[in-house]
Amino acid sequence: MKYDFDKRIDRTGTASYKWDQSEKLFGRADILPLWVADMDFEAPKEVVEAITRRAEQGIYGYTVRTQAFYDAIVGWLSRRHGWTIEQDWISSSPGVVPALSVMVLAFTEPGDGIILQSPVYYPFYDVIKMNGRNVVDNPLILKDGQYTIDFDLLERQASGGAKMLLLCSPHNPGGRVWKREELERIGDICSKHNVLVVADEIHHDLVFAGHKHIPYASISETLANHSVTCIATSKTFNLAGLQAASVIIPNEEIRRKYNALLKTLSIHMESYFGLTAIESSYTHGEEWLDQLLVYLEGNLNALIEFAEKRLPQVKVIKPEGTYLVWMDCTAISEKPQELKQLMFEKAGVAFSEGSVFGKQGAGYLRVNIACPRSLLLEALEKFEAALSSATIANP
Repeated sequence: MKYDFDKRIDRTGTASYKWDQSEKLFGRADILPLWVADMDFEAPKEVVEAITRRAEQGIYGYTVRTQAFYDAIVGWLSRRHGWTIEQDWISSSPGVVPALSVMVLAFTEPGDGIILQSPVYYPFYDVIKMNGRNVVDNPLILKDGQYTIDFDLLERQASGGAKMLLLCSPHNPGGRVWKREELERIGDICSKHNVLVVADEIHHDLVFAGHKHIPYASISETLANHSVTCIATSKTFNLAGLQAASVIIPNEEIRRKYNALLKTLSIHMESYFGLTAIESSYTHGEEWLDQLLVYLEGNLNALIEFAEKRLPQVKVIKPEGTYLVWMDCTAISEKPQELKQLMFEKAGVAFSEGSVFGKQGAGYLRVNIACPRSLLLEALEKFEAALSSATIANP
């Protein structure tokens, strides 16, 4: 079946977090929103049909996992990522971010240091700070257009008492798909110093040609037993609103403690439609995903070509994975407020302003390219037009 990713769908008036808040967030209703990480594509037809059948039953009571649900996750991770897991390792969460928060509460104490690698997905800061823990920043190093890890600093931080590493893999917004040797080195350091690795691998299926996502816990039994892996269909199949994620925990004691806190917080029950979406996506969504990845790569190439020809002040950090593109706009301005003004007031577009990902994100923008190509190009053209008339460019 051929899927149409060029189809533009009007999402306004659908209570969309992305499309129906523009006036509130950006000061005008006619913004083109390419910021928050959901896609402007319909979910796979088979998933829509499965959810529809579930809805047509007419009774929306409490629900439980089925064997087909477990088989779908186990099979997907084996086929797509070469990772063999046991179904008993699978726990759940309303989302990946709630899972991160539960892990922070369960396995660290107030005042403990938790490592993140900035610039990074901004809820990482929230789940640390709002739970009374301290951010230990291990900033990534940008060299030759690619982010790398400062392992010497990571060693010092791990040996200095940090209790946990929140690992973003693939990395958002930097776009890195970490290589095996990088993950092994993280594992060596964290295992040696008893730092629990909590891997947010929500973008694991969204990797461009020539790169391969390696699940952190798949590398060795040692790393598996001292880590937790969070995944979801929400990014892969555009199902974020269904509020369902999977948490893979090989270590029985870690799993027991995690599940106990889920119950304590009364967030242990399953999502009625979420379970159906996960099962149907992982069972029937492979062809759709393969076509999506080709389309996203076309969008990425279109953005890079546009920037090279028409946005000389912008340097694109070419991603290896995710549908989020990190752009260096420091030649335009390093001031977040000036970039916001350029986007919202002058261009009528909303990319994500970079300082929310960490202080070195100032002067950067993150663009969501998971939309019809015509919409992406329209947004870039509006940004170009605003830039050509702007007076904020740095000398």
